[in-house]
Amino acid sequence: MVETLSPLALMTKLISFPTVSRDSNLPLIDWVEDYLNSHGITCHRFYDDTEDRIVEKAALFAHVGPDQEGAIVLSGHTDVVPVDGQPWDTDPWTVTEKDGKYYGRGTCDMKGFAAIAIWTLVEAHKRGVKRPLQIALSFDEEVGCTGAPPMIDRMLEVLPKASAVIVGEPSMMQAVTGHKGGHGYTTHVKGFEVHSSLLHTGVNAIMYAAKLIEWGNEVNAENMAKTPSDIAAQFNPPFTTAHTGMIEGGTAHNITAKDCIFGMDFRVVPGEDPADYTERYVAKVREVETLMKAVVPETQITLKQKFRVPPLMPEENGEAETLVRQITGDNASHKVSYGTEAGQFQERGYSAVICGPGDIAQAHQPNEFCTVAQFNAGHAFMEKLLERLL
Repeated sequence: MVETLSPLALMTKLISFPTVSRDSNLPLIDWVEDYLNSHGITCHRFYDDTEDRIVEKAALFAHVGPDQEGAIVLSGHTDVVPVDGQPWDTDPWTVTEKDGKYYGRGTCDMKGFAAIAIWTLVEAHKRGVKRPLQIALSFDEEVGCTGAPPMIDRMLEVLPKASAVIVGEPSMMQAVTGHKGGHGYTTHVKGFEVHSSLLHTGVNAIMYAAKLIEWGNEVNAENMAKTPSDIAAQFNPPFTTAHTGMIEGGTAHNITAKDCIFGMDFRVVPGEDPADYTERYVAKVREVETLMKAVVPETQITLKQKFRVPPLMPEENGEAETLVRQITGDNASHKVSYGTEAGQFQERGYSAVICGPGDIAQAHQPNEFCTVAQFNAGHAFMEKLLERLL
């Protein structure tokens, strides 16, 4: 007899796979596919074919119910952020229940939801739903939502087109109908090495990079001082932000740095054009590069886009939002500043909403957890969803 696992057992299994974004997720995908196949559910894979991919990864999606359009999609990502250097009190790869909470990397963001979605797909197949249900499990969400777009494109080729998507990022089971867009660039400042006592004859890549990073501070101060638009006012913070979170470069303290590499990322409120910030940044880059070349002509600054996440725009009478509100009874307005794959589904013609168990404040934290109550609320939500599909 085929074993049917509970949502908790499924979450426990998923979390046992340490699918940090830098590593392959194939062991998890293999297990999920085997489990769904054992219940008679046909799965489809999309393998990442990025040229500089170091480890192999795959997305998985499936469809149950009538072979027709109009399905509901349950969407989640399989990757998690690292635990390196974090002071965990429990094994992050083992679900530990304590004080009304499930601890473990991904319990909140977002293997808890993925587990409930897998359970729901199996139940929908067993119960014989009249309206189809789909699941979509992506990769590389945590490094810029880069895995979902090609997966969605492949879904549109292989499966009947769904009409509504529920992205299960932690939202305390509230209907989140809008989020900021995001895009980011890897900036490589290529300087010229000399002894630091003769720094005027060299080009210190770190010090010139600092001019670009300070530009980001100036953008933030400028935007913070503005009166936010009606749309922007719904977000926290109510303005577009520029951010550098990682930087590397230099050889020694007494050598002008030959290289400096850092990220410049933007979180753009809906209603503003992300291209405007790109144009402004490129203009600043060329300005700084001109200063460098005036010292050593061979120096330069290169930019490479590392991710682009479209905003999730509130929909007028959106099907996904309406469905979630009907099930949860939540009629309040919720917007978030982080990006998700919901905007990427919406960009491709799906109605999309965010609704999942857990608090985003716990995501990426040491001792990450989802409360038992929230996990159970996610399970209860899916029971009500199944009733609507029968």
